[in-house]
Amino acid sequence: MSDDKSYYFCGIGGSGMLPLAMIVKAAGARVSGSDRALDQGRLADKFRWLQDRGIDLFQQDGSGLTDSSQILIASAAIEDSVPDVARAIELGCKRMTRAELLAEHFNEVAHSIAVGGTSGKSTVTGMVGWILTEAGYDPTIMNGAVMKNFVDVDAPFASSRVGAGTLMVSEVDESDGSIALFNPDIAVLNNVSLDHKSLEELRILFGDFIAKSRHAIWNFDDAESRSLVGSRNAVKTSSFGFSLGADYQALQVHEESFGSTFVMRIGKSDYQVTLQVPGKHNIANALAAIATTCAMGVPVEHAIRAIGAFQGLARRFDIVGMANDITVIDDFGHNPDKIAATLRTLKAFSGRVIAFFQPHGFGPIKKMGAELAAVFAENLDDKDRVILCDPVYFGGTVDRSLGSDSIVEAIRAAGGTAEHISARADCGDRIVEIAKSGDRIVIMGARDDTLHIFAHSILAAVADKQPAH
Repeated sequence: MSDDKSYYFCGIGGSGMLPLAMIVKAAGARVSGSDRALDQGRLADKFRWLQDRGIDLFQQDGSGLTDSSQILIASAAIEDSVPDVARAIELGCKRMTRAELLAEHFNEVAHSIAVGGTSGKSTVTGMVGWILTEAGYDPTIMNGAVMKNFVDVDAPFASSRVGAGTLMVSEVDESDGSIALFNPDIAVLNNVSLDHKSLEELRILFGDFIAKSRHAIWNFDDAESRSLVGSRNAVKTSSFGFSLGADYQALQVHEESFGSTFVMRIGKSDYQVTLQVPGKHNIANALAAIATTCAMGVPVEHAIRAIGAFQGLARRFDIVGMANDITVIDDFGHNPDKIAATLRTLKAFSGRVIAFFQPHGFGPIKKMGAELAAVFAENLDDKDRVILCDPVYFGGTVDRSLGSDSIVEAIRAAGGTAEHISARADCGDRIVEIAKSGDRIVIMGARDDTLHIFAHSILAAVADKQPAH
């Protein structure tokens, strides 16, 4: 990464943009940027923190772009009419997507681990990064979520870690096809299921992903992953899962409200593992992380000790708090697999579930609305409640003819109890109105940094019996 480059991030406060900005800045590049949330006066603490680290921020009006040598980092979906993009075009600035810049950096390091899959990749990335850090590898970590183990006063938004070593760990994204840009030494494939792309497209992307690696770590319990590994020629593979035949197998599982214990079998050896994060999906994530770090040479006992201290990620079954015997949980669940994992974790224990869901766009409803409705209907019972507000919408020309009400209708048709209330604030009022002792309230959704604020407001309102906004 050349230290004479100047990157301008359009949307620098985003969950994928901010950590990458910090990584390339640490590598010696000049970094500046803009963000719509900054213009709107939201998330002030985040932007103040960026400025304190020497990053110049501008209104999203093109004023921060002044020289043709600047490289604009912006989503491929952003239209040319956006002022920053229009100004970059006028100046003749090079334009790259976040994924292109990340891949450029990733592919230059001496040793690399890429974590892919429809679900769980942020958690596995955090687990792998934590184990390697504790083992003294000093990795650079690129994640899309705040890793609690790395949070401190100087790093409150620890979605990345800059290491001095020659190793980089990064989650990689299939939703925009950018996973194809990465050439990892070790490729982790958590699972393959419907999300942003068709299964046919995903099979090609993930198949090519593992075929390029020298060592593929894959989910033995996932039929799609098994088929891909069988049809591709990865140099070496290690599998993980609950089923007999997995190289790293979980046995004697004991789930608890906020963690779990299990026995991990590797060959003929058994190891006791304790996790601070709940749910069977996190047991699978831990197996993947341990298999990955063992492939890097970390002794299995060291990996187990480190994984036992892993605290999880922000917005991944994140316990916001409890008031009046009502628990509020903040969660990134937004596709069928992620939502199902969260609901199954909740339903492993007694107590009614009030599930709030904000769809992460109109496009996803059109693509997987039926599957989303089925997940709620199948994993919740008639005592539970589902409440949806309107989808996230940040402008643009997307087709908005199919909304949250279509999911609610499908849930009701399947026998579930669901409501559509357009405004999120009104959903908050409704949740507080119906909440009672013993309930678990889970706030789910993606692409909206204010959802965690909403979750905290629900907790505060439950505590003082006032409506939440």
